[in-house]
Amino acid sequence: MKIFVTGATGFVGSAVVKELINAGHKVLGLARNDAAEKAILLAGAEVHRGDLENLESLKEGANLADGIIHTGFIHDFTRFAEVCDIDRLAIETMGNAIRGSSKPFIVTSGTLIVNPGRLATEDMLPNYNGHNPRLATEKAVDVLAAQNVRVSVVRLSPSVHGEGDSHGFVPMLIDIARKTGFSAYIGKGENRWTGIHRVDAARLYRLALEKAEPGARFHGVAEESITLKSIAESIGKQLSLPVISIPANEAYAHFDWFEHFVSVDGPATAQLTRERLNWKPEYSSLIQDLDQGIYFK
Repeated sequence: MKIFVTGATGFVGSAVVKELINAGHKVLGLARNDAAEKAILLAGAEVHRGDLENLESLKEGANLADGIIHTGFIHDFTRFAEVCDIDRLAIETMGNAIRGSSKPFIVTSGTLIVNPGRLATEDMLPNYNGHNPRLATEKAVDVLAAQNVRVSVVRLSPSVHGEGDSHGFVPMLIDIARKTGFSAYIGKGENRWTGIHRVDAARLYRLALEKAEPGARFHGVAEESITLKSIAESIGKQLSLPVISIPANEAYAHFDWFEHFVSVDGPATAQLTRERLNWKPEYSSLIQDLDQGIYFK
């Protein structure tokens, strides 16, 4: 199949492109500038010029391909509600373009929005009455699935880690630690993230593309429960900085807008994903990557 990939030069998307090509698929990568075009061509894929806000380019890309993997997202958390709405419009546009066909369409979401404070499973839907702007992504998927679009969701862990991760949540924690002179966690640090290596995530996207049913949810989770304290301790060890607990009422002053993500408790399981797709994570864990120093070169 020829697969239209948004975010094709991103940390996750570039791994997806490689995985697809190695599995015998062709890739049409969305490129917003000359640098992205060059990277896509070097990866062995075809180029489609456009971006997430150019809806006509998304429609054209969807029509030119046999399937879609949407990993693109504008990571500007200073205008989070706005970029989430851009994501919604992009999903609607590509989904409407392939309506009436059997083309598979894989959309990216996150495990943290599903069931904060309790174990999230694939069959759970988020609380759509909540205020998280990211809910718009899964709402859009539900609408398209009800219209018989073959759309499904890969919910990624808050930490998709590995060599080359420079803009994810873990690099943010490292940057804050360097700037403040200590590695922090909130309270007892018992709240949890999940994690997955980018190569394992890329394989999951391919399997979801090849096997998914409309409305299906899959979890990109290799590690179901990583405490924020353990992450802070690994960062402190690598940077030779003290590891300090800070009270909840001081967390925003320390972490700024990132405080929400550092304080959320978001364990999740991928048991159904493993069973339904015969997917098994094989690569290193987040703590292994931290302890091996790949984030500190």
